[in-house]
Amino acid sequence: MRWSLKPEPNSTIVKNLASELSVSSKIASVLVQRGITNFKEAKDFFRPSLDNLHDPYIMKDMDKAVSRIEEAIKNKENILIFGDYDVDGTTSVSLMYSYLITYYTNISTYIPDRYEEGYGISYKGIDFANDNEFSLIIALDCGIKAIDKVTYAKEKGIDFIICDHHKPGEQIPNASAVLNPKRKDCSYPYKELCGCGVGFKLIQALAYKKGKTIHDLIPYLDLVVTAIAADIVPMTGENRILAYYGLQVINSNPRIGIEVLIHQLNKKEISISDVVFIIAPRINAAGRIKHGNYAVSLLIENNLDDALEIASSIEQFNVNRRELDKKITKAALLQIEDANETDNYTTVVYDETWHKGVIGIVASRLTETYYRPTVVFTKSGEKLAASVRSVKGFDVYNALEACEEFMEQYGGHKYAAGLTLLPENYESFKQKFEEVVKKTINKELLTPEIIVDTELDFTEITPKFYRIIKQMGPFGPLNMNPIFKTSTVRDNGYGKQVGEDKKHLKLNVFQGSNKSTFGAIGFNLGDKMSEINNGFEITYQLEENTWNGNTSIQLLLKDLK
Repeated sequence: MRWSLKPEPNSTIVKNLASELSVSSKIASVLVQRGITNFKEAKDFFRPSLDNLHDPYIMKDMDKAVSRIEEAIKNKENILIFGDYDVDGTTSVSLMYSYLITYYTNISTYIPDRYEEGYGISYKGIDFANDNEFSLIIALDCGIKAIDKVTYAKEKGIDFIICDHHKPGEQIPNASAVLNPKRKDCSYPYKELCGCGVGFKLIQALAYKKGKTIHDLIPYLDLVVTAIAADIVPMTGENRILAYYGLQVINSNPRIGIEVLIHQLNKKEISISDVVFIIAPRINAAGRIKHGNYAVSLLIENNLDDALEIASSIEQFNVNRRELDKKITKAALLQIEDANETDNYTTVVYDETWHKGVIGIVASRLTETYYRPTVVFTKSGEKLAASVRSVKGFDVYNALEACEEFMEQYGGHKYAAGLTLLPENYESFKQKFEEVVKKTINKELLTPEIIVDTELDFTEITPKFYRIIKQMGPFGPLNMNPIFKTSTVRDNGYGKQVGEDKKHLKLNVFQGSNKSTFGAIGFNLGDKMSEINNGFEITYQLEENTWNGNTSIQLLLKDLK
């Protein structure tokens, strides 16, 4: 691990902010590092307000999208709500359906089959719409590059409204409306919405036309926060406001489908990481193992018994997904070792038997092990399909663009993408991808980095300090849970390795002559036990730990040396 300490912010600004907010200089310093420099900015940050959301009509084509939906309703047209099979796609479809069904019934949903149709808008989906007399398709979390498919639909008398957040190509599909804040010609101020976020802006615009306010739409935000958390979009601006209120909905009055997913957690408060690690993987498991329709059915279900039945199936898919993930990761690691590729700049592996639904998770696991851009292939019909993951700071989408000649299609983001190619191009792609990354990556990026917000003395960690840190959530990219560093730390002698294979580290640490200790847990840091001596340095986050009814501040160790 590389430890990088964030630069110290301007001391005058820090001092003034600490005084204005009546907080410690360390809290003020962490806030200034996040661009919060005065009382108003701090108020907006700590008390996110729905009134600070942008007018949806600023988004390019929003007026056209609303007009086309209103026209469809007036003419009693059948509307098909189409979305991808991942969390962002299925929550988007559920959101749009849940809203429209409150006043219009000629609607249905469509999630493509991951194995038969693959990612995004499909010809099969358009044919389904045509066969069932749908004349308008609202596509969510996909469609920005579906030029030919939108044209194909038009020839059949089917219009498209596209709500997407992926990077557009040079050409925009010829749809009735294309909502995407990343369009070059779109002046919408916040560019980082997820697909479900763009869908939410559309229902916001529709609701405004009906004389409703943003407060009428709060019940839909449990879906939006789930998508924001799962899609790993920046936790800034509108995303943070929507996530803040979405978490409140999940904790107070979630829809039945989400309630049945979290009821077994038995937790007082669901956090953003519970959404990432508990809710999202289960929603995703449906599309990975069986079909994304299960996820949509659960999220739009109003009957508790039916929801419990669907959730039980989804839980089984999730168990299967975990077993596959473990098995394939093991096989992929062996493949890398056998091919003597442990020193490469990239990981590219392939096996035709690997389950297409879990190769994305496997790619993430391999990135954790070797920490370099990773592509995991499996067979998909006549072609090979792959999931791509990157390391922090490296734009893997640009690297793929440089390998375009060998691919059939590709799409995605800076850190995660997908592609297909013909089997005969696999070796050429593998070679070219290694060359491109080797030439363009800063070698430093191949070592994982811990970005430390500030150094702390243990005496500064008080209940008030922790309360303020906690209020800085919800955390996510560009607003991460602060990481602190403390030097000359000692263990009280009861430190030990815990867990399966002694993989984790459990310590009780203190500093200097102050003998009050903090419990500390370091997941996957068991092999650092030998470094526990008279004085060591730690990087950590703060969290609460409840044991036998007592709650205390615990250190979540990131690294030590």
